[in-house]
Amino acid sequence: MTKLLIFAGSTRQNSFNRRLAHATADLARAAGADVTHLELSTLDIPLYNADLEATGTPPDVMRLKDIMDAHPAWIIVSPEYNGSYTGLLKNTIDWASSPVKGHPVWGGRDPFAGKVVGLLSASPGALGGLRSLSHLNPLLQNLQCWICPKQFALGRAGDAFDEQGALKSDAHRHSAQAVVDQVLWASARLHPV
Repeated sequence: MTKLLIFAGSTRQNSFNRRLAHATADLARAAGADVTHLELSTLDIPLYNADLEATGTPPDVMRLKDIMDAHPAWIIVSPEYNGSYTGLLKNTIDWASSPVKGHPVWGGRDPFAGKVVGLLSASPGALGGLRSLSHLNPLLQNLQCWICPKQFALGRAGDAFDEQGALKSDAHRHSAQAVVDQVLWASARLHPV
């Protein structure tokens, strides 16, 4: 059973991307994955600052690194702000990828290297946040992640979910499921148990 981490780059209460992350987690569980659905709002992660880091890496950053490391496969659901990913998502990535001086595990190891990552986005606009994914791809490749070719940008997200938070459209469910399936397929081959 593949361990799959799913999180959205938003903490907004009514975020379409958080809804899509939740709906995708349900699809992944139904596909047999061992899913951890992480809400970034549960972590106390300050704005990245090297001077702050020099005084000690915050405990929730260490927790984040451990969670990321424990999962060979991830799905990141990225909102689009001004044609790119959010400051929250970039800040999370910057902290998680920074080495921890003198730490026996995180002194030289990177929780990103070799991870299989699927990308989704949601937006009330027609493009569904697609531009955020085009910016997120090279960032994650630079961190040595394997990015799944299949991606899904959910447009007109305000009408896409039912009252239980599931995707209403068969086409949308199939598109999200295609990303889940490719992440699980690739992870099973790159990280055999």
